Amino acid sequence: MAGAEQRIAGIKPGLRAVVTAGAAGIGRAIAEALIAHGARVIVSDIDEAALGDFRGMHPDHRAVHADAGSEAGMGQLFLAVREEFGGLDLLVNNAGIAGPTAAVEDITTAAWQQTVDVNLTGHFFALREAVPLLKQGQDGAIVMLSSVAGRLGFAHRLPYAATKWAVVGMAKSLAIELGSHGIRVNAVLPGIVEGPRIDRVIQAEADKLGLSFEDVKARKLATTSLKRMVTADDIANTVLFLVSPMGKNVSGQALSVCGDVWSV
Repeated sequence: MAGAEQRIAGIKPGLRAVVTAGAAGIGRAIAEALIAHGARVIVSDIDEAALGDFRGMHPDHRAVHADAGSEAGMGQLFLAVREEFGGLDLLVNNAGIAGPTAAVEDITTAAWQQTVDVNLTGHFFALREAVPLLKQGQDGAIVMLSSVAGRLGFAHRLPYAATKWAVVGMAKSLAIELGSHGIRVNAVLPGIVEGPRIDRVIQAEADKLGLSFEDVKARKLATTSLKRMVTADDIANTVLFLVSPMGKNVSGQALSVCGDVWSV
């Protein structure tokens, strides 16, 4: 019985966690799941309205205005982390943008660079700040948010797909680099996550192809075995598993939570 209790134990009490872009959407779901399981959480975001709502709902947890694609922004976030926590147990690198929907010859340098800055370079900035803090402990964890676009080709979404493939490479490389410090690193690859963000993506694709919103949505669901979208809570539950004792030997993995999407 004791062994069974150990196997289903939750996350470490008082776990110190940072969730980038954590005031809304998937990041908010992850942050709130961690809080519900006893974690101490700091979120960052650039959406002041979302930050204000988070502060109102979770006054015992800190919300920092910081641009995840900015070196200075991540420096500001981790200054708050050091002040508040003095260390760190978990980094959830969640920040990301959809980037442009366009043929490669129509993608501007500015649109390409913005997607790379937020989806890739911003993850690096957060990692560079977080890893020294994680190394101070014995069982740290990093979860990188990629996408099913990080394992599949994605026409007309080149910057997004390229950065999401790169995030998987970062997670696998860091798992090797940091394993001797007891730090587990994994990538989570969401599929079609219901909510306003995917609605915007579907509408942009519909406009590009000259189709209706419903036609593009139906096309996407047709290439998913379970024929349904996933939820932000599905992603949050996967993060909980990865940072709990149940995931103690899971590292260097790219875990798809997508209902089995085989094409995007």
